[in-house]
Amino acid sequence: MQSVDNKVIKRIRGWGRGSVFTPTMFLDLGSRAAIDKILSRFSQKGLIRRLFRGLYDLPENHPVMGKLYPSPDTVAKAIAERDSTKILPSGAYAANLLGLSTQVPAQIIFLTDGASRSVKVGGHTITLRRTTPKNMATAGRISGLVIQALKYIGKDHVDSSTVQMLTETLNEADKEQLLKDLIFAPSWIGNIIRKITGKI
Repeated sequence: MQSVDNKVIKRIRGWGRGSVFTPTMFLDLGSRAAIDKILSRFSQKGLIRRLFRGLYDLPENHPVMGKLYPSPDTVAKAIAERDSTKILPSGAYAANLLGLSTQVPAQIIFLTDGASRSVKVGGHTITLRRTTPKNMATAGRISGLVIQALKYIGKDHVDSSTVQMLTETLNEADKEQLLKDLIFAPSWIGNIIRKITGKI
């Protein structure tokens, strides 16, 4: 019969390098106290890495750069899963994810329906910022990402190249979702969405 230690490390290795996890993802294998001790022990042995309190990863190894840090998206999703909350990329990071900006900001903001908090992982500060139910209505959907990116760019700075890029990047299913979620967008963004989807 496998020990709890073996079951935990087998699960982690099954997720693969680059995965981020919390103690709550192993509670079917043992008590919280036991899992905390196992993960702490693995961290001390160098089998896994402790990113901050209650969050670990199995880092990818780069031949030149050494151990890489996980993506901000992976970290935020692990925190959201742990806390049973929703998240939505916002600001410059939302624009970056859509290819509207080439720069990954040092401070990365996710909107959430949970508690506000900030964590530092690698060179990035990841901030979860509590927001309104209306903003979170599109969490997990492409429409939420588009609305947040356009808000960041701003009404006076969205030009024809922005519209063209989104028109070419988004597929038909994405555009259908945008139209369904028009009610959650400010009117000026609604007008842009109609241009992107060819409904104007």
